[in-house]
Amino acid sequence: MQTQLKLVALVVTYNRLAQLQRTIAALLACPDALLQTVVVVDNCSTDGTAAWLAAQTDSRLQVESLAENRGGAGGFAHGIAFVRAELDPDWLVVMDDDARPQEGAVQQFHSLLHQGALDGVEGVAAAVRHPDGQICRMNRPTVNPFWHLTVFVRTLLGGGRNAFHLGNTAFEGAQIVPVDGASFVGLFLSRQGLARAGVPDARLFLYADDAIYTMTLTRRGGRLVFAPQIRFEHDTGSLSAAGIVMPVWKVYYYHRNRLFLYRLAAGPAFWLLLPLWVWSWPQLARHYAPADRPAFRRLIWRAFRDAVLRDTSLDHAGVMRLAAGEDDPRPVTRDIG
Repeated sequence: MQTQLKLVALVVTYNRLAQLQRTIAALLACPDALLQTVVVVDNCSTDGTAAWLAAQTDSRLQVESLAENRGGAGGFAHGIAFVRAELDPDWLVVMDDDARPQEGAVQQFHSLLHQGALDGVEGVAAAVRHPDGQICRMNRPTVNPFWHLTVFVRTLLGGGRNAFHLGNTAFEGAQIVPVDGASFVGLFLSRQGLARAGVPDARLFLYADDAIYTMTLTRRGGRLVFAPQIRFEHDTGSLSAAGIVMPVWKVYYYHRNRLFLYRLAAGPAFWLLLPLWVWSWPQLARHYAPADRPAFRRLIWRAFRDAVLRDTSLDHAGVMRLAAGEDDPRPVTRDIG
């Protein structure tokens, strides 16, 4: 007789109650036998989320309320640590509050497991689309070009993101594809995968924490795959093609954490490519409103500095002061690695 597999869902939320309500409804619509627990980490929301969660009566719903907003990275770090310590599931599936499984997605995951299609796999990335059916750019799984020669050559020849992000054909078929990195939207992690990758780095606060986490998993020998049969919806807009992030304070996290990711992915080659980023990224200032350009420049240069020094000591309050033009607080250097 087959032992019932224990699956837990983890959702991190901050001030998006309407989206969270849709996500919780989609998760709790899954049969109890397929999804035993839904954990919500409330990142100190101020929009009535706490009251709404407290009023819910489904026994499968558990809430972890944080005393401050720790960003997506902090929320997932807390949630994953809690799930491992208190629930110890066979598999965990993680998502943002504005993302949710499409009908039948959880059943499809269980079906692939029972068919043996996921034997030896420690992480499974779902196919993520916008509500209009378009593939969500920010959630495309990736193949690290520095680990795969043909992908590296395609990237050098001008392939850009398309060279190392999965293309549309991967989403249209039914073939399970090995990948090196994925997002925290529709990501299934086995008990073994969680043990191998550990807890996400909460100090990242926002952006690239998921890519760094999943690439750490694969670098340590874990097997990560993309399963197009498992479909998720992400009700969000992608970043602009120019890489513009708003509000402007997010520039610091976006660019610092990208450099952390590139350093992980590229290894020693990072230092050869760094001058290119140092030259090109500050030019993005022209895409911002004139009033935001001084803040952009302060933030991006501090992002370069901290990425090179692996310094994660600038807290969120310090980032906000820097964006506002107040004195740059002196950090105490702490190594991210």
